[in-house]
Amino acid sequence: MTHLDDDLIGKPGSAAKIATPALVLDRAAMRANIAAMAAFAKAKGIALRPHAKTHKSAEIAREQIAAGALGVCVAKLGEAEALSASGIENILVTSPIVSARAIARLVGLAGRAKGLMAVVDSQGGAAALGAAMREAGLRLDILVDINVGLGRTGASLESAAAIARSLANDPALRLRGFQAYAGHLMHIADRAERRAKSHAALKPVGALAKELRAEGLAIDIVSGGGTGTFDIDPDAGVFTELQVGSYVFMDREYCDVFEGERLPFARALFVQTTIISTNVKGLATTDAGIKSFAADAGPPTIANGAPEGAKYFLFGDEQGGVVLPEGEALAAGDVLRCVVPHCDPTVNLYDTYHVIDGETLAALWPVTARGRSQ
Repeated sequence: MTHLDDDLIGKPGSAAKIATPALVLDRAAMRANIAAMAAFAKAKGIALRPHAKTHKSAEIAREQIAAGALGVCVAKLGEAEALSASGIENILVTSPIVSARAIARLVGLAGRAKGLMAVVDSQGGAAALGAAMREAGLRLDILVDINVGLGRTGASLESAAAIARSLANDPALRLRGFQAYAGHLMHIADRAERRAKSHAALKPVGALAKELRAEGLAIDIVSGGGTGTFDIDPDAGVFTELQVGSYVFMDREYCDVFEGERLPFARALFVQTTIISTNVKGLATTDAGIKSFAADAGPPTIANGAPEGAKYFLFGDEQGGVVLPEGEALAAGDVLRCVVPHCDPTVNLYDTYHVIDGETLAALWPVTARGRSQ
């Protein structure tokens, strides 16, 4: 399949010439982030299972696994199917699969995807999944999802214990452990508060894991955490693996979380946009509006291409705007690069990563699982 920018690949200075709006990935920064997280995990003696819902990319997943990750996790079954079809193994689906049609797809994927795991958070969900796996003559590795305060999915501690015990001798579902994701804590600005609340949420999970291990149950895996608590959670001694995701890109939201601290990872993901009109004094219009940025986290910040103090805003579906400081101007055709506000949903707006090395377009990578939300 041809791409508008195929002819630019490898040409010096070509990054400034790509068709906009475009999703731009700084490969050196991304690789530095992957290496830094891998080194941190190795030093802490904890495994990495990066969350591929962030990048939806087989290419990026391969880079993470090559750096030492034991696999990846995904939020949706469709993401697992897309990544598996591209050769990615050891995938954990972190959302419960409960409908008959989705379970049938999961059974099909289990028959061809090496190292696949899923989660359950109810006895009914486990029973339906187990029946389907038994009928297919398959056995699937399972984590029991525990609600640690987010309230989105996950069983209570009492229910999680009961589900785990019921799975202990299931011929079709092999209990491997727990999942515990405190997503509501990831963006707490104060580090001390973030640490205290994360450790408080994990303490009962650790106690339950210890209790069930003493009963002889195989609680080999406790999976969870995220970018906001990556360097906090290992100290609690509960997780065996971290589901870090956004670290690979560092969007504006996470840069805000770490404001005042040393930024642990580099900004690697941008939307590149072109100035298309400058007819109003103090204002420039771009070609990247609401359709180019996930709008849930507010406007992007400008990384380069505009005067210091310039502010970006979403000017409508198709256009963005730049409010300029007094006496400053931009010209039609000028190119800006913006830090995305929220990386996961912004990635899902694009088919392609424009991968740059310096200011050269080095490659075009597909967003493998774009739109695979079913």
